Amino acid sequence: MATNLVPKRLKNLFLVLVLANVTYLAKATEPKKTTLSLYFHDTPDRCDFNVKAIPVTRIAGKAWNVPKTGTVIVTEDLITKTSGQNSAEVGRAKGMYVTAGSNGLDSQVSISIEFTDEEYKGSTIEIQGISNQFMPGAEVSVVGGTGKFRFARGYATFATHHLDIPNRYAIIRCEITVQLHCC
Repeated sequence: MATNLVPKRLKNLFLVLVLANVTYLAKATEPKKTTLSLYFHDTPDRCDFNVKAIPVTRIAGKAWNVPKTGTVIVTEDLITKTSGQNSAEVGRAKGMYVTAGSNGLDSQVSISIEFTDEEYKGSTIEIQGISNQFMPGAEVSVVGGTGKFRFARGYATFATHHLDIPNRYAIIRCEITVQLHCC
């Protein structure tokens, strides 16, 4: 007959410690939800605010025009906390839009939001997806991030807040909801 080398109390204590550790780790890895409200200042072909959105390629023989399928626009937009032109900068949106789809209204968006403010300085959020440029609440995916947004997943919505067609200036409100799976 085999003898029991480990006392029953020690087994129970070990089991309780393992369960406590598993419970702690499960709570520590629950995603943290963060919502940001940002304003992109879009100034095509201008150098105001040291930002711009510039078409860089198009279909041969076609005029430069954002709603023309195949137009590629490279952008660096100022991002602020509020819609005012004198609002504090929180970052820059750097990336490109490619007008896609036969209707010319959809864009393939690939943007890195690079934060410059103290709270998130050096961190980024990566956005990608198809966005209808003129539909309020157009939604794209947050596919990752760095720094304080490492392992971020979520979505972003865009809506035109202000549009000044004669001066080719727009303010786009961007609502970002992410779940952070670390720290």
